[in-house]
Amino acid sequence: MLKSYVVIAFRNIRRNLSYAFLNIFGLTLGVAACLIIFLVVRNELGYDGYNTKADRTYRVTLHALDFNANVSMAVIPAMRLDFPELEQTTQVFYQGDAMIRIGENRYNEHNVAFGDSQINKVFDYQWLAGDPNTALKEPNSVVLTESVAKKYFGNGNAIGKLMNFENQLDVKVTGIIKDQPANTSLPFSFLISLNSIEKNLKGAMGNFWAIMGGSYAYIVLPKNYSIQQLDKKMPAFIKKNWGADVEKAAVLPFQPLKDIHFDQRYINNIITPTSKDTYYALIGVALLIIITACINFINLATAQAIKRAKEVGMRKVLGASRPQLIKQFLGETTVLVLFSVLLGVGLCALFLSKAAAWMSINVDASQLTQPAVIGWIGAITLAVILLAGLYPSFVQSAFQPVDSFKNKNAAGSGKLTLRKGLVIGQFAISQIMIVGTLIVARQMDFFKNQDLGFDKEAVVSVGLPDMKKRDVFNQQVANYPGIKEISFSSGAPGFNSNFTSFSSVELGVPKDDVTEYKAIDEKFTDMFGLQMLAGQKIWKKNDKDTIPKVVINETMMQKLGIQNPQLALNKHVTLNGDQNATIVGVVKDFQSESKHKKRRSCVLEYNPNRFFMASIKIQPANMSQTISYINKKWSALYPESVFQFQFVDEHIANFYKQEQKVYVAFQLFSYIAIFIGCLGLYGLIAFAASQRTKEVGIRKVLGAPVSSIVALFTMEFIYLIAIAFVVAAPLGYYVMHNWLQNFAYHINIGPGIFIIAIASSFIIAAVTISYQAIKAATINPIKSLRDE
Repeated sequence: MLKSYVVIAFRNIRRNLSYAFLNIFGLTLGVAACLIIFLVVRNELGYDGYNTKADRTYRVTLHALDFNANVSMAVIPAMRLDFPELEQTTQVFYQGDAMIRIGENRYNEHNVAFGDSQINKVFDYQWLAGDPNTALKEPNSVVLTESVAKKYFGNGNAIGKLMNFENQLDVKVTGIIKDQPANTSLPFSFLISLNSIEKNLKGAMGNFWAIMGGSYAYIVLPKNYSIQQLDKKMPAFIKKNWGADVEKAAVLPFQPLKDIHFDQRYINNIITPTSKDTYYALIGVALLIIITACINFINLATAQAIKRAKEVGMRKVLGASRPQLIKQFLGETTVLVLFSVLLGVGLCALFLSKAAAWMSINVDASQLTQPAVIGWIGAITLAVILLAGLYPSFVQSAFQPVDSFKNKNAAGSGKLTLRKGLVIGQFAISQIMIVGTLIVARQMDFFKNQDLGFDKEAVVSVGLPDMKKRDVFNQQVANYPGIKEISFSSGAPGFNSNFTSFSSVELGVPKDDVTEYKAIDEKFTDMFGLQMLAGQKIWKKNDKDTIPKVVINETMMQKLGIQNPQLALNKHVTLNGDQNATIVGVVKDFQSESKHKKRRSCVLEYNPNRFFMASIKIQPANMSQTISYINKKWSALYPESVFQFQFVDEHIANFYKQEQKVYVAFQLFSYIAIFIGCLGLYGLIAFAASQRTKEVGIRKVLGAPVSSIVALFTMEFIYLIAIAFVVAAPLGYYVMHNWLQNFAYHINIGPGIFIIAIASSFIIAAVTISYQAIKAATINPIKSLRDE
């Protein structure tokens, strides 16, 4: 019987090729899209999960004035002494960018870190060469990733080779590991032994408040030991090692390793955290796509049921039971679905690399062979067979033989009502996708083009390895025709430089709060177009200035309890616990971080000892030539370093890489969902046209124009779109409103978005319907009225 079912299934597919093509094509697209989304979400939600001890690993963080991912280098040594029950502890000093020299060649590299010898006992690394237990024990040792080792030393043995970092540290390669998975919150390409820089860290090793950029601490709990047990001991631990004042001012929260990528409270993360809601939304999109494909299948199958009514009647007359007919029709569905899944997997493998590039993630076709992915493919296959096959099978097998031969089946109001309900569902899904895509697009536009409080266009930021040569660099570059202006600072707007504490007993703010600190020169305000609300801009300090003069932003002014900028002038604040400063100006808020977070307090001061960066505003014409000139002069002054630059606007765009991924994903998968819906609508219109052939012929004989016949077909679906909109609008608003709450600054959802959504639905439906409707309306009435 099974062989018979398969043979009959192929015969029916061959007999109804157009119907089979629409179903197979729709299901293929749906399966491919779902697989791509599954791989994307699996990659993103699986951050750090590949570590075998991930469920017991925590990052030690700091909560004082803010949530800080870094802690002092003093914390882990103290925890090793006070909590010997901990299974493992390790700490990492993360440098990020660094210049390396091999022989006479110099290179700029990213992801440079310093780690202690316990790191391999906390995190899982696949060692290709070297001893994991001793590779980082000795000073001046470095472990490389496989790709870096090949980049600099080819396929030969890199062990024992020498490298220099930042013209300061000569290190020897003692280990090579496989490249880390892309979904790690602690990425590095070079891992240098932490004891190589102990002499540079002596000031921080005992100081609780020495939050050196990149000092990350990790612990592994023993089995059957709860983090709550350890958490209760931390206040006493802080008090014992650093005193009661520190214990009152600070907490050391434990952050689960798997939560690091999704916890947006913290500053100083290596990788920008993201919201899990983003990926849950993508899962929702995948479900909508596969449901749309199944709706297509059900609609087309029940429509085709009318054509097969006589076949069912004949089979029942010849003795076929209803269970046998259900098996037969489910068998046909299974054949179609299996074929679609195979094509969908192939399509996924073909386009996965392009989709990964569009969304800036690291997934590839080889992951399709992993057991978890194969299991997901099997689950999709079974779900689609059941969703798309059960109802049509029961409908077709329920036909009564007598009614079948009289053509009375499948015309009942219940079947039509269900089919219309499914069409409404399909239109509702399309409209939700359109609303989502429009809102994400507008939020992205808001990120990129809304006022940041400063002018970011055509400004290049360049680091200064040696500040003693700053004036020489200025003299050589400032007068070049392609350069408008040059300013020196600790960081351009959008580049977080430093944070410090502030208070003011005079203004009734005795308790410390946190503020961003920027050291700037006298040109900074004008070059970046910062708007002064009161007082003076920062000016060049002279030797007679004994009390620092600072400019504060609106947010800091409000935290000081002042509402009128003029009233802030000549007031005093205490910075960093002991430095008294006079407020000489108030500047309008400008964005230093992404719009995920509210604008922070900021204090600006003239402090040439912290001018680590040159910001250069260049003419739009001949930009490449101007940058080449800057490179030439910079490289001549700093021959021991490698020139690198970054446009300020590009740096700010990097804040929103994650949202850009979401936008691209919404675009891609929305188009797929809408296209699948159009396939189903096209098939239904084709079926409706074939069922109403005689009616169309009679109308034409009676003088009906083509336009009225096209309208006849179109109006049948117009009210379905309207009903779908009533369902889709509140759902779309609810989902996207919640998504927007992830940002401190976001657009408002106005009625225009929903007007565009329903108008788009009408246009899409009209375009889809028009071909079949016009085709039916232009058939010769004589042919239409012939007996079928």
